Amino acid sequence: MSPAPVIIAIDGRSGAGKTTLAVELAARLRAHHKVSLFHLEDIYPGWNGLAAGVERYVATVLTPLHRGEAATWVGWDWENHDDGGPRVTLPAEIVIVEGVGAAAAEARPLLDAVIWAESPDDVRRTRALDRDGATYEPYWDQWAAQEDAWLARDDVPALADVRVQNLADGSAVVDLLRLLPYLPALAPVLAPELSARRGLRLRAERLDERPDSAALFHSLYGGSANAVWLDSSNAGTAAAGVAHTDDASARTAAERSRFSIMADDGGTFGQSVTHRSGESLISAGSATVRVTGQFFRWLDTVWGRRAVRAPEGYPGQFTLGWLGCLGYELKRETGGTDLPAATPDAALIFAGRAVVLDHAEGTAWLLALDAPDAEDWLGTAAAAVHQAAAPDHGGSTAVVLPQAPAFRSRDTGEAYRKKIAAAQHEIAEGNTYEVCLTTTLEARVPAAAVDPWRIYLALRGRNPAPFASFLRLDGVTVASTSPERFLKIASDGSMRAEPIKGTRRRAADAQEDARLRTDLATSLKDRAENIMIVDLLRNDLSHFAVPGSVTVSRLCAIESYATVHQMVSTIDARLLPGSSRAEAVAACFPAGSMTGAPKISTMAILDRLEEGPRGLYSGAIGYFSLNGATDLAVAIRTLVVNAPGDGTAELTLGVGGAITADSVPDEEYEEIRTKAYGVLSTLGAEFPGD
Repeated sequence: MSPAPVIIAIDGRSGAGKTTLAVELAARLRAHHKVSLFHLEDIYPGWNGLAAGVERYVATVLTPLHRGEAATWVGWDWENHDDGGPRVTLPAEIVIVEGVGAAAAEARPLLDAVIWAESPDDVRRTRALDRDGATYEPYWDQWAAQEDAWLARDDVPALADVRVQNLADGSAVVDLLRLLPYLPALAPVLAPELSARRGLRLRAERLDERPDSAALFHSLYGGSANAVWLDSSNAGTAAAGVAHTDDASARTAAERSRFSIMADDGGTFGQSVTHRSGESLISAGSATVRVTGQFFRWLDTVWGRRAVRAPEGYPGQFTLGWLGCLGYELKRETGGTDLPAATPDAALIFAGRAVVLDHAEGTAWLLALDAPDAEDWLGTAAAAVHQAAAPDHGGSTAVVLPQAPAFRSRDTGEAYRKKIAAAQHEIAEGNTYEVCLTTTLEARVPAAAVDPWRIYLALRGRNPAPFASFLRLDGVTVASTSPERFLKIASDGSMRAEPIKGTRRRAADAQEDARLRTDLATSLKDRAENIMIVDLLRNDLSHFAVPGSVTVSRLCAIESYATVHQMVSTIDARLLPGSSRAEAVAACFPAGSMTGAPKISTMAILDRLEEGPRGLYSGAIGYFSLNGATDLAVAIRTLVVNAPGDGTAELTLGVGGAITADSVPDEEYEEIRTKAYGVLSTLGAEFPGD
C-alpha cells in the first residue's frame, strides 16, 4: 500500500474544458511530482449514466485511491454501449480526477481540493461537439438535463475550493498553479511550487523626472478595476506643520511624506484577495480560490520572509508585494468580537509591478518582477511618467455632484452625548480608562452621480496628508486623507507607531489659529489621552520586540494640517529576530488610538455602545512588501464609496474621539464635527443636524 495521495477533482459542466485543464495541470505538476490522472468519461455507463457513473467512480476508483491502493474498475465501451474490460488506475503522490460529477457530494469527503471549471454555454457546446463530433450531438440535451438535475440538488460550484473561467488559451492552468498552494491541504505537497515564489528577481529603473502624481495614476491605472495609490499628498510641505517644534519632529514629518506608491493587480504576478468573516477569496487571472481561516494566519504564509532585495541605490522600503486595506472588524482575530460589515474585512492586491515616487529626490522608480511582460510594462510606465511630467498634463479637481449628499448619522447629538455618559460610567466602574467612541455618517445617492476619483482629487487638494490614499478594491472605493501612521516595520526589523490623540480645528485668523494650537499643546486632558495610548502601544509592540528596545522618542508633539492641529507621539522598537511579522501586526491591530485602553475590554464596550460595525474606518491602509517591510496608516478622515450594483452608491464616513473621565460631552461632540469637516465640506455637505 502506498501513502495516501493528494486527490484533486476538476469538475464542471460538459464542454468546460476539464479534460484539457487536467492534462495540462498534470503535465506541469509532473516536473516535481508523480501524478496519476483519471477521466470520468471512461466510466459513465452510457448517455443516461451520469448518476450511475458517479456511483461507480466513488466506489471503485476514488475509495481505493484515497487509501493509497490501486483502483481496479470497469470501463465503458462507447462503441458497443456496454461494459468493457477491467482497467487500473495507480495511486501516486498527486491524483487528478476530472469529469462531470468528479466533486459530487458522495466524492467530496475523499477529496483534498475541488476545482470548478466554467465556460459560457455557447462555448461549452461548441467545445464538446468539436471534441466528440456527431456522436455527442444527439445526446447533448439529454446529458445537459442530467447535469441540471444533479446541480439542482448539489451546488458544487458554491462549495468548490477553486473556480476558474476556462478560456482555453492556456492561461487557466498558469493561474491555477499560482493559487493551489494557498489551499492548506495542498500546501505541503506543493512546496516546490511554493518555493518558486521566493526565487524572484526585481527589476528597477530610476527616472529623474517629477511627474504629477494624479495625472500619472490616472494614466496608468484609471481603467484598472483594482488599483491602489498610497499618496503622500502633503509632500513638499511635510515639515511646515511642525515648524514650531523641534528639528526631530520636522524630520519625522518629512520621512512620513517622502514616498508615494501606485500599482494595480495586472501582469504576470498580479493577484487580489478579499477577506470576509473568516474566508479569503484570492484571485489570479481567470481563477479564484476560497481559503477558510484567519486572515492574519493567511498573511503570514505570503508575507514576512524576504523574497527580494532592494535594488542598488533605491531608497524606499517598498519592493513590490501586497497593498490595500484592513477593516476594523478583523478585531475578531485579535481579541474582539465578530461583527459582519458591508465592506470587506480586508482587501489587498499583489503588485508585481509598481511606480514609486521619491518626493525628496524628485525621481520616479519603476519596479517590476522579472517576467515576460515586464519589459513592455517598463516602457509603458516610463512613457506615462514622462507625459505626466509635462507642463500641460492638465486635469480638473472639481467634484462632479449634481447636489450635495444629505448625510444621516448613526447617532443624533443627544444619543452620542448619552453614549459619552455611558462610556464615562464604564470608566468610573474601572472597566476601562479611555474609550474611543465613534459614529458613522452615511448618505445614499445615485451611483451615476458619484465620481470617486474627482472626489479624491478634491479631498487631497483641500486636506493634504502624509498617508492619503485612493483605493479601488472589490467594487469598493476608498478616499482617505489620513495623517496617522498605525505601524511601520522596516526590512531591518525596526518598528514604529505614531498615534494621534488630541485635535483642534484650524482657524483662518493667524492669532486664533495659534491660540488653538497652544490650547491643544497645554491641554492636560488631551495629553492624558495621548499618554494612555502611548502606554498601550508600548505594550502592543513589546509582544514581538527585543526586550528593552521599546522607547518613546516623541511625546505629545503638535503637528498641523490643513484643517486640524493634532497631538502626535512616536514609539520605536526592534522586532525580535525570527518573529512572525504578520503576528506582530496582529498584536497591534486595531490601532490603540481607535479603541482606547485596555484594548480588548474596551473593544467589547465599544461594540455595545456603537451598535454596529465600523467597516474599513479605523482599520489600516498600506503595504506588505516582499522584503518584509510594512507601512500602515490608520483609516481615518476616510470616505468609503460602496456601490452594491442596484444603481445606488452609499457614502460612509466614520468619526470619533477619545472619552476620558473628565470629558465634556458638548466638547467631544464638537470634536467629531471638526474631524468630519474636511471631508464633508469638500462634498458641499453639512454635518447632519439633530
